[in-house]
Amino acid sequence: MDIADPIEESAIEAFGVGRKYRRGWALQDCSFRLPAGRICGLVGPNGAGKTTLMAIAANLLKPTDGTLTVFGAAPESAEAGLRTAFLAQEKPLFRRFTVAETLRLGRELNPGWDQQAAEGIVRAGNVAMAAKIGTLSGGQRTRVAFALAFGKRPDLLLLDEPMSDLDPLVRHELMGTLLAEAAERGTTVVMSSHMLSEIENVCDFLLVLSTGGLRVAGDVEEIRSAHLLVQGAHSDTRQPHGIPAELAAHTVIESRTSGRQVTALIRPDGPVAGQWHSRTPGLEELLLSYLRSPDAPPLISPTAQIPLAFNSHGSQVTAI
Repeated sequence: MDIADPIEESAIEAFGVGRKYRRGWALQDCSFRLPAGRICGLVGPNGAGKTTLMAIAANLLKPTDGTLTVFGAAPESAEAGLRTAFLAQEKPLFRRFTVAETLRLGRELNPGWDQQAAEGIVRAGNVAMAAKIGTLSGGQRTRVAFALAFGKRPDLLLLDEPMSDLDPLVRHELMGTLLAEAAERGTTVVMSSHMLSEIENVCDFLLVLSTGGLRVAGDVEEIRSAHLLVQGAHSDTRQPHGIPAELAAHTVIESRTSGRQVTALIRPDGPVAGQWHSRTPGLEELLLSYLRSPDAPPLISPTAQIPLAFNSHGSQVTAI
């Protein structure tokens, strides 16, 4: 009997995770795995549950339903805490501390602290170590917050809209720093962003949330190759919702019509009949289609599926 390849380590595994507030569910029935060492884009409209998911992984919130593990440990465990850093969108820092005092706090609280890396990020932006946090610009505070996150040397770095207040030049610089650090240390990064072009350029893994549910998860190339963007003139035979009959046998994520011209994103189930021009979609095109179509059937690619374990009788069981 062939022995299967060992399953690579998971940075995050979520099993039916849900979080309910008074106003309703912010996240519901969310199950996936994020392999270690990936740079993951977390995408979705406002209120989709992105911040909630990261806060659960960072042990800032408890799930109402389900469980989530970080490198196999509970988020509240000391092991997970030492291996995780979370940079919130608000970037909370003590305004009366100087930059030097802020980095000292990071050093005192984190056993694996890298002072040289933290200071390097701050000095690259010409931020004075003696300056008080409250006197810094938004971009400078973001740089200091980045220094705190990187200085911890985490194995999992959670970034919630980290660069929304930065100008394009500084965004480019810090993104380069992020990619270099992740490549050197094998750091797993989860980054939420509304900049779809940014996600496309840097991420090799994807999580798409919509209305509190997981719509798409997996390796970027697996996801792209599972779809086709088709264009052509429609026939007069239409299915409900205006979908051309030739495409009805496939999973249609989105279909748009301009005159007699139809453009559709589909997950093909076999060859596409008819005179259609087709190509693999770009990631931004794919994301926009899913964001415009929150009721589209979800797709969890093989890489993002929860691994199976084997019991003593050799039968497969879901690893929970």
